Amino acid sequence: MHEPTAPYHSAQDALRVLETVARHPAGVTDTELARRTGLGPERLTGLLRMLRREGYVEQITDGAYVTGDTLRRLTSAHGRERALRDKLQHTLDRLRDSVGAAVYMSRYVDGEVRVTQYAAGPTTPAVNEWVDFRYSAHATAVGKSLLTQLDHNARRDHLSRHKMARLTSRTITSDKLLLSRLESQPPTVPVLDLQEYAIGTVCAAVPITAGSSVGCLALSLPVEHAHRLRQAADALNRNAAPVLLSLTI
Repeated sequence: MHEPTAPYHSAQDALRVLETVARHPAGVTDTELARRTGLGPERLTGLLRMLRREGYVEQITDGAYVTGDTLRRLTSAHGRERALRDKLQHTLDRLRDSVGAAVYMSRYVDGEVRVTQYAAGPTTPAVNEWVDFRYSAHATAVGKSLLTQLDHNARRDHLSRHKMARLTSRTITSDKLLLSRLESQPPTVPVLDLQEYAIGTVCAAVPITAGSSVGCLALSLPVEHAHRLRQAADALNRNAAPVLLSLTI
């Protein structure tokens, strides 16, 4: 497994803040939070801003923080799955609007690539899934991001079960070349698909691994917006922490 990425560390720090807030039903000040979590003022301020925006904490009249509605819904035994799905969809919708691209959430489940949720719109069209994503991991940013998070044997196992078909002139069809690329992919750098899956579309994906569950967050753009891909991918990476936090709680 790769080293944890920045969103992972942000989500872990956010969890520490949430746990501290939850232990103080009457409210806890930011000064007290800083003392109890050991987080610096700037880091804590950024995390509290994100947690308030996502509804995990609320500020009461004296400025102290208490747990918010989102946290209560995600930690209740009743309807948690629905609450999680709704929360993730809300976050994906906001990400779509802020990065100006269709956004996808994907997981690697039982040896297969699954796109579990996505947010698209009239100005941010989704990729046309002309070949099932389960069979095209070698050609998509989503598939390659998920494969980079597996160990070498699991990668080989996946490729042995799915023939690497040539989908465009840019598709990698050599398992040796693909495995070498996956091996050298730094976890903090988004995985790119430059028209390897479909002519006219470019994609990027960043890992979001919660516990033993392997996942990624991805975006797609029409090729005429390819100049925005790297910038959009970096923005996606910076904003992946709320998604990871929802999955971790």
